[in-house]
Amino acid sequence: MVTTHVFEVAGMHCGSCALLIDDALEDLPGVVEARTSVKLRRSTVELDLSRSSPQDVISAIEELGYTASLTGTDS
Repeated sequence: MVTTHVFEVAGMHCGSCALLIDDALEDLPGVVEARTSVKLRRSTVELDLSRSSPQDVISAIEELGYTASLTGTDS
């Protein structure tokens, strides 16, 4: 089942930061789409929960040097 998760992301400075995060997330198994906004300081991720978890997304963002936390989920 694919669900949409919203993560608050801190530490981004420019559009390149957002693109870096999107590229890393889209390499994770189960990520259908990632849309990260510097202006909104968040990343919206469509995620297949049978392949990856929200914690996997947070870990991938934090490995890039940013901080992240789950703020919401839509079924």
